[in-house]
Amino acid sequence: MTTKRPYSRRSAAFGIAAASTALALFTSACGSLTTGAEEGETQTHSLDEGFHVGLLLPELQTARYEAFDRPYFEEALENLCPECEFSYANADQDVDEQQTQAQAMLTDGVDVIVLGAVDSEAAAGTVNEARSQGVPVVAYDRLAQGGVDMYVSFDNHRVGQVQAEALLGALDQAGTAGDGQIVMINGSPTDPNAGSFKAGAHEIFEGQVEIGQEFDTPDWSPDEANSQMEGAITSLGLDEIVGVYSANDGMAAGIISALRSAGVSVEDLPPVTGQDAELSGIQRIVAGEQYMSVYKAIRPQADIAAAMAVSLATGEDLDAGEYSITEVEDANGEKVSAILLDPVSVTVDNIGDTVVSDGFYTIEQICTDDYADFDFCQEAL
Repeated sequence: MTTKRPYSRRSAAFGIAAASTALALFTSACGSLTTGAEEGETQTHSLDEGFHVGLLLPELQTARYEAFDRPYFEEALENLCPECEFSYANADQDVDEQQTQAQAMLTDGVDVIVLGAVDSEAAAGTVNEARSQGVPVVAYDRLAQGGVDMYVSFDNHRVGQVQAEALLGALDQAGTAGDGQIVMINGSPTDPNAGSFKAGAHEIFEGQVEIGQEFDTPDWSPDEANSQMEGAITSLGLDEIVGVYSANDGMAAGIISALRSAGVSVEDLPPVTGQDAELSGIQRIVAGEQYMSVYKAIRPQADIAAAMAVSLATGEDLDAGEYSITEVEDANGEKVSAILLDPVSVTVDNIGDTVVSDGFYTIEQICTDDYADFDFCQEAL
């Protein structure tokens, strides 16, 4: 259900560094990002009067969208445009629902849309409809088709490489690199990012390790990942599985559950990768169940998306500041100017230097009673 509310005049709970990032990005400087789509009759708005910004996010399976992306984006937008009106909706992995939500926002007079697509291909209809009404679209996290105006995400090919490099490193450390096979459990086939993760991982794995079983996982479902892992165990045998590539933390939970149900002790679990640095994933890393996750600093991503939305609505240029500008192509060959952020591998050795030092989680959030006795928490508390 779409929620809509104007911003109040209250002070946003917005960090100084984050505010500086957003404000630095939104300038009328030279060498700025340009839009990748042909614009319709787009109306130029002013910050003093404000305008209407809509944020559409794709799903609830991954905790980051509700816990971080939405509030971070809202705070950044409020910081840049206190008079702006904000609407938000999450499609909960339902393509039709997202189309309905987008249409409702367009009918309600939204001036710019920030879109995290459920399905990249299906989102082309929403993008085209918005463009026909002169409403620019920022693709958020996932590159929607249809010719969006701007795009912000992480270097998704690099994400897959980081995961694969970490898994090979764990196998080398354990001395099991040549002793068996790995299982690859990839993300949703409707998410273009999942294809990039997969391609990046394959690039690193090629010639280094044998892939015994590989799956694509509809809707990034942990339950489906659990079933896939059970099938891999039956097909390959537990003794043959030396590692598991999991494309995200939610699926890693299902994978680890399948391994534990098959009788594998925590001490004997093969290294399992992840992504998104979910709190539960970080806690599994602390407990020795999951080997790593990929930390993606969501605050800068949300800040950039808000600055892109404001620049498109006001007609001002967007300076990339400290970030590199690149150009990407969507599946139809449409070129879009983009900012792609760098992913970071998180293991038990650098939790404090990444998610804790960045304020993503506190030690108290990680080291609850169930995890307080593990080495990381004993040393941190």
